[in-house]
Amino acid sequence: MPLSVIVITHNESANIRDCLLSLGFADEVVVLDSGSTDGTPDMARDLGAVVHFSSDWPGFGPQKNRALQLARFPWVLSLDADERVSPELALQIQRVVAEDADVAYEIPRLTQFCGRWIHHCGWTPDYVLRLFKRDAARFSEDLVHERVLLAQGATARLSVPILHYSYPTPAHYWRKLEQYSQAWAEQRFARGENTSMLRAGLAGVVAFLRSYVLRLGFLDGAMGFAVCTMQAQAAFGKYFALYCLNQKNDS
Repeated sequence: MPLSVIVITHNESANIRDCLLSLGFADEVVVLDSGSTDGTPDMARDLGAVVHFSSDWPGFGPQKNRALQLARFPWVLSLDADERVSPELALQIQRVVAEDADVAYEIPRLTQFCGRWIHHCGWTPDYVLRLFKRDAARFSEDLVHERVLLAQGATARLSVPILHYSYPTPAHYWRKLEQYSQAWAEQRFARGENTSMLRAGLAGVVAFLRSYVLRLGFLDGAMGFAVCTMQAQAAFGKYFALYCLNQKNDS
């Protein structure tokens, strides 16, 4: 069965080449770009991708639904530009797609932080639903932390991970933290949710203890401590952003 891969991009020139080079097994690669200014669309086109453009940014969920509508083939693999498919994973994907069962597949994800693979902290195994039949799924409308919603069929898991090169430097983490925290807070604020500074502080403390102790982050050494500390700040940051929106609205 033919397979489409969908990738959404915005200024991903540092990632898009390696991402697309790992997708030689796909029958089609669709890139939906939202206003890149660093040459990402041209790079993607030169590597054989079908490139489309959107004039606005509606959030991760709606944008991925747009990309999904552009896919031509029955099976779809959703990938981020900072992710790679190893030859071993490609073979596993080809095998299950050839079986053509009414099943969607979760794939484990192995994330690299500042050049170090993180094997604990709640980051591994990080199962994400990425391989599914086009007509049986869509993405949630969440602005951030979108998820695949299945209309029918069962789910199963593959064993070979997606390789995730998300945070080459701490600066990359801080940029994503700011973007995701604000989007999360705006989404919750639009739903009428409120929070307090105490809730924000507790969220940070609980996030650190969960990732460093319960999820064995200490086994990743110094970099594990850094990851867990940043996760604590991320948990605090999103509730703090919501708190600020609440305060602005009240005043």
